[in-house]
Amino acid sequence: MTLLPTSLVGSYPQPDWLIDREKLSHQMPPRVRAASLWRVAPQWIDQAQDDATLLAIRAQERAGLDILTDGEMRRESYSNRFATALEGVDLENPGTVTSRSGHSITVPRVTGKIRRKYPVQVCDMRFLRANTDRKTKITVPGPFTMSQQAQNDFYPAVEEMALDYAAAVNAEIKDLFAAGADVVQIDEPWMEARPDEAQRYGLAALARAVDGVTGTMALHICFGYAALVPGRPARYSFLEKLADAPVQQISIETAQSKLDCSVLANLPTKTIILGVIDLSTNEVESAETVAARIRRALPFVSPERLVIATDCGMKYLPAESAFGKMQAMVAGARIIRAEAQARARQHA
Repeated sequence: MTLLPTSLVGSYPQPDWLIDREKLSHQMPPRVRAASLWRVAPQWIDQAQDDATLLAIRAQERAGLDILTDGEMRRESYSNRFATALEGVDLENPGTVTSRSGHSITVPRVTGKIRRKYPVQVCDMRFLRANTDRKTKITVPGPFTMSQQAQNDFYPAVEEMALDYAAAVNAEIKDLFAAGADVVQIDEPWMEARPDEAQRYGLAALARAVDGVTGTMALHICFGYAALVPGRPARYSFLEKLADAPVQQISIETAQSKLDCSVLANLPTKTIILGVIDLSTNEVESAETVAARIRRALPFVSPERLVIATDCGMKYLPAESAFGKMQAMVAGARIIRAEAQARARQHA
């Protein structure tokens, strides 16, 4: 594997002809289905999403990324495609919860036992695998996050609901690896938003989600989409609690928050997916700016334990900006790779 490989966290901008990006950007990420966002008639949507996915794959290849995602072209949000495909959810009569930003949002209402009825994203993974020869990653929403994005009208305790979400995620992950994934990433932004609950039962749900999984697992925690949740604290509240989490990789943001990377010394066994692209602005960073952000982490994480990535998903960026930022990320990683190789030669 390339030293300091580059990758997206997950999403890439969907084309305007596929989804109403203006409408998308003026609402919180949908937790229930939002069919009105799509600009393609239902009988053509699968073909259109295939075409958009191919464009996202080719954009990543042209930019020089090493580990490719499908860009999440088929998703209205990172979580609702999976969360609304499960048994036990009443989609006709949704519920409400308070979001991490304090807004009341419409969410799935759980009225029965949560079970996975069928593979949800396996066809997405097979399509990605069939259309690139590079390493691949696909993301799934985490059980703790889904338990926070649902109204519980069935389980005596939310802890039980989270464990059933975890069982559904576990079955999906195993099928995704069987379909050719090199990395599967669990997205758990709500672990950072609700650290007390995450400590109480989120880590147990995570362990259940990866039980018996043999492939490379990543965990993504973040502060929310920069386009929708402005501002970033200078530190994570839950990151250090993940030192013993049963995943090999942890994905974090450092660019917008100017994170004090010394916290990474507390994760000595993890590969760090280091977010170095600021998604709060459309301005494309220079390669040297990206390189400087990578250097901040090097006193605490060896280059061999770093994957270079965006802060979070690129879903809300203009396509031109997103492509330019990917190119800058690749160029910045190349600078640090050359520096690391030069140091290695000096000590050889």
